[in-house]
Amino acid sequence: MNKQHIVMLALLAAYAGATCAQSYPARPIRMVVGFPPGGGTDVVARIIAPRLGEQLGQTVIIDNRPGATGTVAAGTVANAPPDGYTLMMGHVSVNAVAPSLFAKLPYDAEKDFAPVTLTASVPHFVSTHPSLPVDSLRALIAYVKARPGQLTFPSAGNGSTPHLAGELFKSMAGVNLVHVPYKGAGQSMQDLIGGHHQVAFDTLPACAPFVRNGRLRALAVTTAHRLSEFPQVPTAEEAGLPGYRMTTWYGVFAPARTPSAIVDRLHAEIAKVMQAPDVRPRLVEIGVDDTVTRTPAEFAALVHADIARYAKVVREAGLRID
Repeated sequence: MNKQHIVMLALLAAYAGATCAQSYPARPIRMVVGFPPGGGTDVVARIIAPRLGEQLGQTVIIDNRPGATGTVAAGTVANAPPDGYTLMMGHVSVNAVAPSLFAKLPYDAEKDFAPVTLTASVPHFVSTHPSLPVDSLRALIAYVKARPGQLTFPSAGNGSTPHLAGELFKSMAGVNLVHVPYKGAGQSMQDLIGGHHQVAFDTLPACAPFVRNGRLRALAVTTAHRLSEFPQVPTAEEAGLPGYRMTTWYGVFAPARTPSAIVDRLHAEIAKVMQAPDVRPRLVEIGVDDTVTRTPAEFAALVHADIARYAKVVREAGLRID
């Protein structure tokens, strides 16, 4: 094949992609969520999907497919047709932590997805059941040290960021807590507020409603500064655990080889959704960072960097799932 033929094929591919984008979408879009309803990933997806559907002129259907900390759903999306009709509300644990945690995955975190855009970046709370007789992070650390291996913390699954946040807390505070994995934050939160567990390190979207209604007590937030929505909750550094920080991000992914014109269209529309006056306050309410919007290339760079960063965290925590 000579150079002229290569150029012609490239032009034809670009034309086909542009034509496809002009007619897209012609039917409803499925947004796969790898966790049950009620967790942070599901909350963010359900805030964004209705308005995105309005702007695209087609319904965006949420498809909850829990299992193996979101990796089952990710494998499904990775193998879906790259036509823009199957998307995934991804999660840092699925798209950045899992590659170093799981011995075998049904997808390649970088090669099998086309990052569309970051949609949310949220901190975690160190929270306790109100029955626990502690009212500060220092008191919690002292209480757990006096009872090694007696208290449990739930998470959205092995290798989820609430799990990693708990492992980091154990290491930095020098305490022994027992981890109990679930299939999603919705389930783990229900057992926490039901008193089956005593402490958690979950994301703000999952914890915030229960902190507001008093069913959970927030002792610290894993950010550098206090949150405007929860000014009474100190940072971990203020509360006595310097350097303890954790952030969870969520973002939309399409299968690899989805036409760039469709990826760019989705990015532009989701960016508009995130700034809409009836959407932005809901994102702020769950603690979303105001600077999360990223282009597909910027989002891909974030995923690449976090895969390397979390590989170090997983290795140092001694975590592995075969």
